[in-house]
Amino acid sequence: MCGILAGINTSFSFTEFEKNMNKMDHRGPDYQNSCTFDNRIFLGHNRLSILDLNKRSNQPFSSGNYHMVFNGEIYNYKELTKDHNLIVSTTSDTEVVLEMYKKYGHKCLSYFNGMFAIVIYNDLTKDTFVARDRLGIKPIYFYNSSDEWIFSSEVAPIQSMVRSEVDDFGLRQYRKLRMTIKGHTFYSKIKMFPAGHYWLNGTFYKYWELDYSSKPAPSDEQLKDLIENAVQLRSRSDVPVGSYLSGGLDSTILSYILNPEDTWIVGFPELNEFEWGKKANSKLKSTHHRIEVNKSQFLETAEWMVKKRKEPLSVPNEVLIYLMTKEVKKRNTVVLSGEGADELFYGYDRIFKWANNSKSFDIKEFDKHYCYGSNEDFEVVDYALEGINYKSPIDIVGYFFQIHHLHGLLRRLDNSTMLCSVEARVPFVDHRLIELLAGAPFDWKMGNSFKEPLKRIFGNILPQGIVTREKIGFPLPLDHIFSNTSYKGSGMDKWLLFNIEIFQNNK
Repeated sequence: MCGILAGINTSFSFTEFEKNMNKMDHRGPDYQNSCTFDNRIFLGHNRLSILDLNKRSNQPFSSGNYHMVFNGEIYNYKELTKDHNLIVSTTSDTEVVLEMYKKYGHKCLSYFNGMFAIVIYNDLTKDTFVARDRLGIKPIYFYNSSDEWIFSSEVAPIQSMVRSEVDDFGLRQYRKLRMTIKGHTFYSKIKMFPAGHYWLNGTFYKYWELDYSSKPAPSDEQLKDLIENAVQLRSRSDVPVGSYLSGGLDSTILSYILNPEDTWIVGFPELNEFEWGKKANSKLKSTHHRIEVNKSQFLETAEWMVKKRKEPLSVPNEVLIYLMTKEVKKRNTVVLSGEGADELFYGYDRIFKWANNSKSFDIKEFDKHYCYGSNEDFEVVDYALEGINYKSPIDIVGYFFQIHHLHGLLRRLDNSTMLCSVEARVPFVDHRLIELLAGAPFDWKMGNSFKEPLKRIFGNILPQGIVTREKIGFPLPLDHIFSNTSYKGSGMDKWLLFNIEIFQNNK
């Protein structure tokens, strides 16, 4: 897990490029290096050492006339090395990525199980290749003007070099959806690289698309084996691996499969899930760490994070994840998180039940059941749903959550954990799981009780209270936090306005 920065036909100097690498030193505090080719191609990398801690796996990584910077993890790198007869001199996934590209070109992406943002330059052919993982677990932003391109793991280095104005439509998306979507950021000249795409010499190509057509449910055995394998692959590490453990079904299942030495929970003194976390850990016997956050600490940290990142935060629990992960870093450099399970198993039961019971899709009803900001902006909502080519409301909503809503949660997780130099891994976002369950029957996913397949498959290994517990969201006392401020509206409105004000004053 790292931070990458790349410039192609750049108008700025290599000295300025290297200076802006420092804006992402939190993403890779273990080693930093940059290189240039013909004074027109710049590749920079900040390394967070996870696999093969030896300096031989430092980046930029070269093999012959190929040079690469890579952020992420390819979990099946051992299998790829064996199955494709790769000759490697390290024990890292970095070398495997480059050797697979040398062997298969862009088709290598279909073999990767993982999260990644990759930039590869061939100094012989002068080709530049950039790719992002299927679901967008790892971020990569870009700027383009004529034949000049900049690619970065974060917004701040690009904004420092090109000074873009604010994207008003991006701000409107944020006020309605708590996030920007479809490549928009908060800056008009900075875009988000599309998930499931690669870029070659100035042109984008899609290499993966989610098929949400109806399909039969998998067997319990097939699903159990795949979830356990997803966790097993994500336990590969040369540094300690921990797990978030809130006491909810998803994090508890992951923790019981992983069986880590350390588990982690965060909350406010007056509003938390600490007892549920303790109950969840009762049969696990991990060292369970409880992190408490107070109101002033929350506000001060939120303001600092917005200024540091040069963009608003998505949801309030992003602050809590960051403060918890600061403590995680003292014992674990890798942590498992449960993002993705709610999208797989229709865990947001209010909106999914509405969609399943509706004969036709109604954008106003979708707005009422999903959107966060209280201001009316149907243009933003319509834009969010545009291009989803399914007719039934449940398929439209299911696809939206799996592709767009989840992407926002993954950005939140990456932002808050990498700011602490910790790598978060998400087993429920294994693309094999998503492909298997996309379009599976509603009644099977929901069952007679919340997430019935997961309860049925893993209920025998979990504390009984966890299995029967009703779902609640990440608890946050927003009205209390903003009680002494002048922001108007609901707690969520106040949160959004708080972020926008700090962002606009410090962009």
